[in-house]
Amino acid sequence: MDKIAPQEEPGNEMSFLDHLEELRWHLIRAVLAVVIAGGIAFILKSFIFDVLLFGPANGDFFSYKVLCRLSGYFGIDGGFCDPEMPFRIQSRTMGGQFSAHVWTSITAGFIIAFPYIIYEFWKFVAPAMHSNERRHAKGFIFVTSFLFFLGVLFGYYVVTPLSINFLGKYQVSDTVFNDFDLSSYISLVRASVLASGLIFELPIVIYFLTKVGVVTPDFLRKYRKYALVIVLILSAIITPPDIVSQIIVAIPVLILYEVSIIISRIMYKKEEEKLKK
Repeated sequence: MDKIAPQEEPGNEMSFLDHLEELRWHLIRAVLAVVIAGGIAFILKSFIFDVLLFGPANGDFFSYKVLCRLSGYFGIDGGFCDPEMPFRIQSRTMGGQFSAHVWTSITAGFIIAFPYIIYEFWKFVAPAMHSNERRHAKGFIFVTSFLFFLGVLFGYYVVTPLSINFLGKYQVSDTVFNDFDLSSYISLVRASVLASGLIFELPIVIYFLTKVGVVTPDFLRKYRKYALVIVLILSAIITPPDIVSQIIVAIPVLILYEVSIIISRIMYKKEEEKLKK
């Protein structure tokens, strides 16, 4: 029989206000981690902007070379082989560059500190779990962080280049030249990276939804075709409006959905076994 943690004993039950106070300190520590990581990113301005942020704006970016070879192999002209990007990035407000520096540093701080944020989340919910569930803390933090970083890399190396290549080269007329505002460019990169990172957390979300009884593996299999439509719509939102880009983004998300079904089936069986005991 599992040993009950001290905070789960009847005499040590926490009130609602105590839970709020506990949550407040977890949030404070998580925010502090983001600020510290963001401060480091703020100092590394040249690397963050010149190498990372503006990397996909250069025609010789790694992803364009790979996409150029793939498009040539499949006989598709996606415009990935052009070494020049026909647009400029500019700042049109007095505080535009400083504001971009600050908010980009905060975004980078959130990404860097993500494992610690998940750790603080786990510490908050752990007292409500059994001791055998708490033993999986390291695995949960590792898997959640791994999926997030995998999604971030996918967003940076796949979604972002596809979006920049399409939107940067799109013209309604030769008389119109693309001059993108700095904030608009950064918003596109930030949205692509963070959205992909969160989408890749789908298996974790399904795990918890199965655990609390909201979804079942049969439910996920039954509505697979509707999930396919949702994934295609989601791909159309975060990528340029061309079918190749949407397929490239949709494939890994569909794989994640299938993995989520497997996870749900395993979790569902475990919950059924617990009820039988």
